[in-house]
Amino acid sequence: MHSVRRRWTAALPLLPLLAGCFAARDGSPYDAGAEAGGGRLRVAMAFPPAERFSPYGADATLLSRLGVTEGLTRLDGNGGAVPALAESWTRESGRGWVFTLREARFQDGTEVTPAAVAGALTHATRADPPPAALTGVALTAEAVGERRVRVTTATADSALPLRLSSPSLAVLSPKAYRTKADTRRGEAAADPAGTATGPFTLTRTTGTTRATLHRFDDYWGGLAHASGLDVRFIADGTARTNALRGGEVDLAEAVPVSQAATLDRATLREVPTARTTALFLNTRSGPFADPAVRATAREAVDGSALAEDVYEGHADTGRGLFGPALTWAAGERPRPSGRPAAARVRNASITLATYDNRPELPEVAQVLQQQLRRAGFGVRLEVREYSRLEGDALAGRFDAVVAARNTMLDTGDPVSYLADDFTCDGGYNLARVCDKAVDRAVAEAGSRADDAARHRAALAAQTAVLRTDGAVPLVHQRILHGVGASVRGVILDPYERTLVGTGTRR
Repeated sequence: MHSVRRRWTAALPLLPLLAGCFAARDGSPYDAGAEAGGGRLRVAMAFPPAERFSPYGADATLLSRLGVTEGLTRLDGNGGAVPALAESWTRESGRGWVFTLREARFQDGTEVTPAAVAGALTHATRADPPPAALTGVALTAEAVGERRVRVTTATADSALPLRLSSPSLAVLSPKAYRTKADTRRGEAAADPAGTATGPFTLTRTTGTTRATLHRFDDYWGGLAHASGLDVRFIADGTARTNALRGGEVDLAEAVPVSQAATLDRATLREVPTARTTALFLNTRSGPFADPAVRATAREAVDGSALAEDVYEGHADTGRGLFGPALTWAAGERPRPSGRPAAARVRNASITLATYDNRPELPEVAQVLQQQLRRAGFGVRLEVREYSRLEGDALAGRFDAVVAARNTMLDTGDPVSYLADDFTCDGGYNLARVCDKAVDRAVAEAGSRADDAARHRAALAAQTAVLRTDGAVPLVHQRILHGVGASVRGVILDPYERTLVGTGTRR
């Protein structure tokens, strides 16, 4: 597997002649348009940094979306692993892989060496808590030559190249990593400011409200068109949209559906994503511990009404856990057999929880409340900010949770997602599913090395999950970005890992 080093500057003379949706350097589609500008871009992001830009948690995706960090691999448009800092790789054995590095530099001017890469991956394995991409995986990394790194897992892992595409496994220079004394003083375990490898370097932050990024002129992928990014973190979707409409920003990510009509149609970019909104039912305690009661809830839910009314047509009715943005799952309509008949429910009291970081979710929960009440449930809503909800949700303190989950975000591997979210040992099991048939199906899928076979087995495991009625798919989301009239090259990524790249400009 090889890659060819390309620079956007080499393609500049062609850009005025092209129109439509093309592949960025990473294979993601982007808006093609007129000639490059070179000025700074003003960007409004929906989620403020929650962990002081730690690369190991939720902020990892924020860093990758802004073009700060990257790993050994990345995902292409079909969900496969393609070269990033590694230009090729081979599998030595069931547990060992060797990655050959391209010539690149960190933003602090030092060279990307096998020792530096091995050190970065080793630091990720020691993070507390560990990155989601490493859930249930133990790996070691070592330099084995002038440009090679060997990565070995405790057990065979056919998805390792996909796993290494995770934003939480970004490669930083040795300067990024703090000592134990630093972390005891409350400093982040790893600092990505000026130590990453992407086209933009994080140079200044103002709490959780603003960040300043400058272009990294020695980026291996070529000089970015924009000279830098001035980023504002605006959690309120209406305020974020108003900032774009008022000319305060050039790009606003995740425009709420309710605000779409307030923008000129030419300003909106609609992106099918791998994000599925689902109703997760607590299978271990409360009313939904009874499979027949779960069946009642599943039959009461109407996802098409949510897609048309709440999302105003900017979503697809949920057909499974994997949405139509994933080419290998497109057209799939799982029909699980062997489910129990629905029970007759009268005034069963349940607590339905969701979070308001994504503005449509509280409205989805309200519609579900009405649908479930008609089925005989007494429903109390609990709406919180996500960081205040997650712990209680995972601990099973709610009967049901409405959540939006990008199934490919953490690892890029559908089997790893299923293992983390729906097996007995899963670390993000909102439905608290523990079912032997599910565990067997996921283990079988995990044993498949060939991509096509792995995808088929993942779809079979999905059917086993849906048979439990622990998760009821509602809609497959499309993300709306607001893009100023003069802005070109925004990356329209179904995996929500990238947004700004070398070709983004105004």
